[in-house]
Amino acid sequence: MLNIEEAIKRYLERHTRSSMQCRAALIDMDGVLYDSMPHHAEAWYRTIAPLGIACSREDFFLLEGSTRTRTINMFYNREYGCDAPEDVSLALYEEKVRQFRALGEASRMPMADVMIASLLSHSVRTVLVTGSSQGTLLELLDTDYPGAFNMPYRITGEDVKHGKPSPEPYLMGLQRAGVAAHEAIVIENAPLGVEAGVAAGVFTVAVNTGPIPASALYDAGADIVFDSMPHFAAHIDKLIEVVNTTKL
Repeated sequence: MLNIEEAIKRYLERHTRSSMQCRAALIDMDGVLYDSMPHHAEAWYRTIAPLGIACSREDFFLLEGSTRTRTINMFYNREYGCDAPEDVSLALYEEKVRQFRALGEASRMPMADVMIASLLSHSVRTVLVTGSSQGTLLELLDTDYPGAFNMPYRITGEDVKHGKPSPEPYLMGLQRAGVAAHEAIVIENAPLGVEAGVAAGVFTVAVNTGPIPASALYDAGADIVFDSMPHFAAHIDKLIEVVNTTKL
């Protein structure tokens, strides 16, 4: 059974702090705001498998949050022992985007709008932190989540040198929001993203919206795991209240 207060106290003890605040939420896109990971995994599989490189759709679920370069180079190194040339990498990504679009529009994650509305009602700054540079979804943010991710509060895979699981994306998110690590929460759904949030020193919430077991999210370091977006949306007001009031 979830115990939000215990999760927060463990975080405070680990970081030798007496309190924290929720002034900003650093939020992943795929698998959190959009139910897009099945499309991403299928599009990547249709792009990489025809090269004769062994891969599975599950591989791409586990790589969620990686940048274009890191994803492609992982498979290139596995097969050829080297990184992909940049022109090849760009061409492969163009093909991946084409395949993604051919699968149709990914739907907004059920109840993610309720989550965002709750954060905004508490005056929490919402910052997008995604390893993707998928314009297809980025273009929908203003329509699906109006006012939540205005510039400059969007960080994509093209903005960082080192994508997740490096802490760089979330450290950049903290900087953009103008807050310290103990004044924010990370909202993620994938192990690499969880690792990045934890490495940045931020209280990291995992919302399990895909096929990955909750144990993998806890193993990656998640402070607390919710078993779906509706489950998280139903508890987010309590989470913010407890974050802002728990003391050691």
